[in-house]
Amino acid sequence: MADAARVIDELRAESDDLDALVAALPAARWTLPTPAPGWTIAHQIGHLMWTDRVALLSVTDEAGFAAVLAQASENPGGFVDAAAEELALTSPGELLADWRATRAALHDALSTVADGRKLPWFGPPMSAASMATARLMETWAHGLDVADALGVTRAPTARLRSIAHIGVRTRDFAFTVHGLTPPPEPFHVKLSAPHGAQWTWGPEDAAQRVTGSAEHFCMLATQRRPRAALDVVAVGPDAEKWLTIAQAFAGPPGPGRG
Repeated sequence: MADAARVIDELRAESDDLDALVAALPAARWTLPTPAPGWTIAHQIGHLMWTDRVALLSVTDEAGFAAVLAQASENPGGFVDAAAEELALTSPGELLADWRATRAALHDALSTVADGRKLPWFGPPMSAASMATARLMETWAHGLDVADALGVTRAPTARLRSIAHIGVRTRDFAFTVHGLTPPPEPFHVKLSAPHGAQWTWGPEDAAQRVTGSAEHFCMLATQRRPRAALDVVAVGPDAEKWLTIAQAFAGPPGPGRG
């Protein structure tokens, strides 16, 4: 559980940072549009609260999670937006309180998951560490949308390493979800950390390589910035293709950000 405990702590910190960004906002500012088409700040927080609540069901009530999965299958292309739309109508104070209580319960529940247990999800089942990493990635990405809406620049943190890791690990998924065959050979990924270190994945002698800052790679993998605005560079045709389709989140191919 050591790895899970670390990522759960990172998830708590990331959630708290986003909470601090919205906690003092007057109600009118919760209706500010974010870069996600049709989504306000309230939609973003509502989506995180809903997903944390469903993740909590995955840990504590697998039958309840199965019921949510069945409902989602009836509207696979719209159930996420429908949940966000419903929750965005909640008063900001109530929505924030619900998110605080839900995420705290989720973090505590993830801490109790036994080693080796796999949690059901919308894709393949996940370990507690993987679930926490996925929630960290999504909280960071939607938090970036909120920060953009408010005109705030957030300082990058060492938590980006876990987000970058899921971005690297989903390489083959990104090819597959676009109907492409994943490359057979591993890539070497070398990213500059916020405080000067280098984070690496894959063999150093790999022919195909990706380099850049960790923050920009995470923005690319979560499709929060167009590639032209980022410092991420590829060497090799397959690595180059990956950077055009990278997707750390589950579901169908995302539209990206122009």
